Amino acid sequence: MRQVEQDDTEASVHGAVEEIEKPAGDVSVTATIRGLWPYIWPKGRPDLERRVLYALVLLVIGKLVNMAVPFTFKWAADSLTLDNAAPVLLGAAAFTLLYGALRTLYAFLTQARDALFAAVAMHAVRRLADHVFVHMHQLSLRFHISRKTGGLTRVLERGRNAIETLTRLVMSTAVPTVIEFALVLGVLLVQFDLAYALVATLTIVAFLGYTLLATNWRIAIRRAMNESDVDANVKAIDSLLNYETVKYFGAERREAERYDKSMALYEGASVKSYVSLAVLNAGQALIYTAGLTIIMVMCAYGVKSGRNSVGDFVLVNAMMIQLYQPLNFMGTLYRETRQAIVDIEKMFAIISEQPEIADRPDARDLVVREGRVVFDNVAFAYDPQRPILRDVSFEAAPGATIAIVGPSGAGKSTISRLMFRFYEPQSGRILIDGQDIAAVTQRSLRDSIGMVPQDTVLFNDSIAYNIRYGRWDASMEEVREAARLAQIDNFIRSAPGGYGAQVGERGLKLSGGEKQRVAIARTILKGPPILVLDEATSALDSFTEHEIQEALARVSRGRTTLVIAHRLSTVVDADEILFLDQGRVMERGSHQQLLARGGAYAAMWSRQREADAAERALRRAAQEERETEEASA
Repeated sequence: MRQVEQDDTEASVHGAVEEIEKPAGDVSVTATIRGLWPYIWPKGRPDLERRVLYALVLLVIGKLVNMAVPFTFKWAADSLTLDNAAPVLLGAAAFTLLYGALRTLYAFLTQARDALFAAVAMHAVRRLADHVFVHMHQLSLRFHISRKTGGLTRVLERGRNAIETLTRLVMSTAVPTVIEFALVLGVLLVQFDLAYALVATLTIVAFLGYTLLATNWRIAIRRAMNESDVDANVKAIDSLLNYETVKYFGAERREAERYDKSMALYEGASVKSYVSLAVLNAGQALIYTAGLTIIMVMCAYGVKSGRNSVGDFVLVNAMMIQLYQPLNFMGTLYRETRQAIVDIEKMFAIISEQPEIADRPDARDLVVREGRVVFDNVAFAYDPQRPILRDVSFEAAPGATIAIVGPSGAGKSTISRLMFRFYEPQSGRILIDGQDIAAVTQRSLRDSIGMVPQDTVLFNDSIAYNIRYGRWDASMEEVREAARLAQIDNFIRSAPGGYGAQVGERGLKLSGGEKQRVAIARTILKGPPILVLDEATSALDSFTEHEIQEALARVSRGRTTLVIAHRLSTVVDADEILFLDQGRVMERGSHQQLLARGGAYAAMWSRQREADAAERALRRAAQEERETEEASA
């Protein structure tokens, strides 16, 4: 049932997106409301549905009370025109007290209505924001690497605020305003005559017509302001995330100038937005004042001719002033609604994005019995014009370690991405225990594979949180055991805060080796039957690399392991080594077999051995120089 409701919701939103993704002047308010309606109406929540009904009842009662307020002015004014002073004072005082009581009651009813509806509005915000957040995680890796994270978070933030604005204005302002319009026009028609109602109607039409035209003009200005705001936010986040790089190159001034250029665009667009708002408000005030003046003049002539009383003059004035509030709300409603649509249209565009990788309708969970991995003539290209893998075939026997080596750009890391189904191969198959991974659920596939990447990025939370990410239901004792096996337990215990120590943004408070050990610990905790090590030690120094290699060897024991490596010294013990170049498996065999062949692998081995020897020689020379300086000192 929940799935059906979700499908209906997504269909509604996607239908609205087709209408919303038009030029600004064609953006459909009704399409947006239709897309939002499944979230606004709290289906399946009887408590919130009752709140909506109670709020509507309070709304109607409140508007009827509000319509009675101007009549208290009329009755008080008429009583003051009587000849008998005592009744006059008594009547005026009574009507004044009634005025105060009605105003107080109306304020109470309005606040009670808003308080009741607040839970409904915020429920809508939460549901749609959650849907977008989940949808972002379902989108493919290709989508995310082509977007800027700062821009996505800004879209989510502004879209969330826009949802709240739309819900509050449409459900809490639009309906009350329409009711108030009808009541005011009804009073003018019954209490006075058709001419008064006609002037009021023309005032409303002119006011709303001007508001519509002026707001459409402001939409383009608002969009430019939003785009410059997103651009400035992206640059700020990008610069702060690369704080160390900025410092390395002394580029603080350059980054400030780059950010200031974006802010200058935002400043110019914001000024235009405020100026256009002033023009809009001035025109609205002029139209309303003209309508009020005409009606007051009409009533003044009515009083002079005896058709109306002084109380009627006061009543029509109070009624028109009272009309201004919903009229102004209507202008605000339209203006804010259109502006909110500008803010939310990018969120709808994200919702309309379809995941590149999706489970088949008949997809089953992957069942791993042995852990045999087979690549069967796999071909893949990110861009059709540039093939990455060309008919790659190999088999990793259960519990075996297969190393994939080769020069940069050969397609090594692409193999791990295909294993996790971040992308689908253009041809060929990837099998695990005879099951095509394209035919199984992504969740079960990824549950069965562990990954230790080259660049481990940690959550800005505690060390325990990052280790437990491997298996969320693990006990604290299991977390400690995983850390011990990854040789990081001693470090954690000695750190201030222990397992509760915060690792900082992307784990920057930890060294490269410490981050890798955390990644190994959470993979140990996950306990997958298949393991992928993607350049897991390439960014580490030789001493740290040796320690990490020992930890990785323990993790790999008994598991089918794919090792993607650049340093050949880390894979000499692999059961089979594949030398990949230009997307093809050029050589395969054990370390000794490949050396004996004297091909590309042997040439790379020799180059790396020479580089390592040169590095060791330089270190010895530097050490000897330091020792000589210390001795002479």
